[in-house]
Amino acid sequence: MELDRIEKLLEKYFDASATVAEEKIIRDYFLNEDIPAHLQRYAPMFKYFSNAKEERFTKRLPLRPGNRSYWKGISVAAVVVLVFGIYFGRSYQERKKAEYAYQETKKALSLLALNLERGTEKVAYLREFEETKQKIYNNN
Repeated sequence: MELDRIEKLLEKYFDASATVAEEKIIRDYFLNEDIPAHLQRYAPMFKYFSNAKEERFTKRLPLRPGNRSYWKGISVAAVVVLVFGIYFGRSYQERKKAEYAYQETKKALSLLALNLERGTEKVAYLREFEETKQKIYNNN
């Protein structure tokens, strides 16, 4: 009868539907020496769980930060400053390049406007020449 109960509890355990009390019953059962052969494969797992539950961490942890953590903090701060410097330096250079391109375009357009004025002056002389030529040819 108890074997049927343990098998049902194992099934619930592996379906993750066993309660804490049922898990304790299973652990206690597998700590015994008289386990049927078909359930022997589960015994090491439950023995490990029982032993692991009793383990404690006994090593002392240093509470004061040592020299090593100081240098870690400095290096992290240096990396942060470096990343910000690269990011903002790149955006500053891009802004400078855009401003330089704007100034060069402005110079080119003013040169074009100046040459356009000279060209329109020459066209005005040509128009005057054409009008005079027409007067001379029409009077003959």
